Amino acid sequence: MNNNEIIPIFSVSDAVALFNQMFETATPMITVVGEVANFKINQNKWVFFDIRDEESSLNCFMSLFNLHTVVEDGMQVAVTARPGVTKWGKFSLTVCGIRPVGEGSIRRAFELLRAKLDKEGLFALKRKRPLPKLPQKIGVISSVDAAGYKDFIKILDERFGGLEILVAPVQVQGDVAAEQIIAALKFFNENSRPPEIIAILRGGGSRDDLVAFDDESLVRAVVASRVPTITGIGHEIDTTLVDLAADVRASTPSNAAEILVPNRREIIANIGAQLRNLITKTENHFCMVESRIQSDNLRMSNRLGEIVCDIENQLKYLMAMLKQLNPKTVLSRGYAIMRDSAGCVIVRPSVGDTVQVETKTAVIDAEVKKVGKNGKI
Repeated sequence: MNNNEIIPIFSVSDAVALFNQMFETATPMITVVGEVANFKINQNKWVFFDIRDEESSLNCFMSLFNLHTVVEDGMQVAVTARPGVTKWGKFSLTVCGIRPVGEGSIRRAFELLRAKLDKEGLFALKRKRPLPKLPQKIGVISSVDAAGYKDFIKILDERFGGLEILVAPVQVQGDVAAEQIIAALKFFNENSRPPEIIAILRGGGSRDDLVAFDDESLVRAVVASRVPTITGIGHEIDTTLVDLAADVRASTPSNAAEILVPNRREIIANIGAQLRNLITKTENHFCMVESRIQSDNLRMSNRLGEIVCDIENQLKYLMAMLKQLNPKTVLSRGYAIMRDSAGCVIVRPSVGDTVQVETKTAVIDAEVKKVGKNGKI
């Protein structure tokens, strides 16, 4: 050591402040990847754990508010943190964000958080809402530079066009992605004229690239949205927690566009087919009605003929009965009618009565000489 070299003297507090100032200047924020150990939550407010590898270990501290995924010992994670020395002289990482890395840890965190949120009913089918049939105003949350977004817009224009598209550009990968998507959802929901549907889009990528869509706070924001949501995230085989929370999950951004709006050409063709079908049905109905009228007319005509024939037969019968009851007819069979001088028919004549006897061919004036009974005199 040079005897002329001046060594600064600090108090303990000043030394800690100096070290922290050096960290803030050199590495204000760092990301450290390692395995979680000794994970615990205190007072339901603070989170403490170690992050380590084969040779070293670092103390980590964070607010429970900033923990947006499920973490357990043995997971591989990436923590974004501010390095510093505590007033007790311990080096520590104050964590702002944490996410699992590696297929195994990502899958484990996914399953743990999925089970937790599913138990709360956030993925229940009964809370899913139907999408509008033909939305005229669509809110889009995506990176506008991504191929998935461009495919979505292209297919919308090709299939229908003329729609009002509101876009909230966000990052769809990295530590700030979930926070930005949550802000975009809030923006659309608090708009005085909100869109009819919100589409959350991200093109394909590795499962590690989609971790932002497994963020617990983002899932809860999607569930709380008063505007129905549709997701088109990753490839068809990818499923994120946001997909499970959305009202409708599309396999890709392109598929989301296909679900949201029908094909204009198909609509026109369908309308034409419906019109042709309606015309055919109308013609068939008129033919059926005409046939029914003709059948009814024929049946009525036949029935009317039967009625007339019955009336004619009844009339003939009545005429025959009247003919049989006509006195002239009785006289023609050899009978005679006996009347008194007043012309009234005599049923019981008396001896000495002057009567008039009418036969078929003559009228005879006579006097009653004798009256017998039952044809005997």
